[in-house]
Amino acid sequence: MAKPVLSVAGLRIERDGTVILRDVDWRVQRGEHWVILGANGSGKTSLLSALTGYLMPTSGEVSVLGETYGESDWRELRKKIGLVSSSVRQMMADEEPALETVASGKYAMIDFWGRLSRTDKVEAVKLLRQVECEYLAARPWRVLSQGERQRVLIGRALMAKPRVLILDEPCAGLDPAAREHFLQFIQRLGAQKNSPTLVLVTHHVEEMMPVFSHVLILKNGAVLAAGIKTKVMTSNNLSETFSVKLKLQRQRGRYAMKIGKSAP
Repeated sequence: MAKPVLSVAGLRIERDGTVILRDVDWRVQRGEHWVILGANGSGKTSLLSALTGYLMPTSGEVSVLGETYGESDWRELRKKIGLVSSSVRQMMADEEPALETVASGKYAMIDFWGRLSRTDKVEAVKLLRQVECEYLAARPWRVLSQGERQRVLIGRALMAKPRVLILDEPCAGLDPAAREHFLQFIQRLGAQKNSPTLVLVTHHVEEMMPVFSHVLILKNGAVLAAGIKTKVMTSNNLSETFSVKLKLQRQRGRYAMKIGKSAP
């Protein structure tokens, strides 16, 4: 069997006597696209920090493409994981054109100050076309809409040719129409032949597009369920996840849930 794209084994993170993650086992194979689902405080952000080498495990092992954090160069491993998150979005320079924002992903730089090579420009234009934003090349960051910014950041992440692309609550701040347009874009991106492995982090089941094949559900720092989406996404699992009685509905590959009384 081919090496997994991501592998987490017996992961435990504890700080100042508080257990943040405990006994997390998770494996992502090539060709799978995953959703990490959980309520606020379930451990989603901490798991991402461990995956990108910014939060050291108390015990357990984290591997990316067969290389293990702590044994390989973390800076090189991070380049293999593209990350789109609110923390990155907030650091962008207001006057930086979208073309430079995308190109800067090759150098992992915020507020790029160097001179772009012709090769970098050509590649950045290709990626803007891939994320359906070629028309934004000369527009500064400050005038872009939230949806446009998210697409540009995806282009930026793809500039380093990552094998994994993590989308950390990418729809936060988008209005309903912009959110749906963005989700349709994610569907098209994930369906491309050479798409990186996608990992979507969310607490909204409505954001799980059909292209996502697997789901990891976290609750209180532990794995509640993990596996093929159609097996994991049940009313019972979601009721336990969010501590409410709910009914999960599925139509045309999309999910919605109806919430009832709070669980005792």
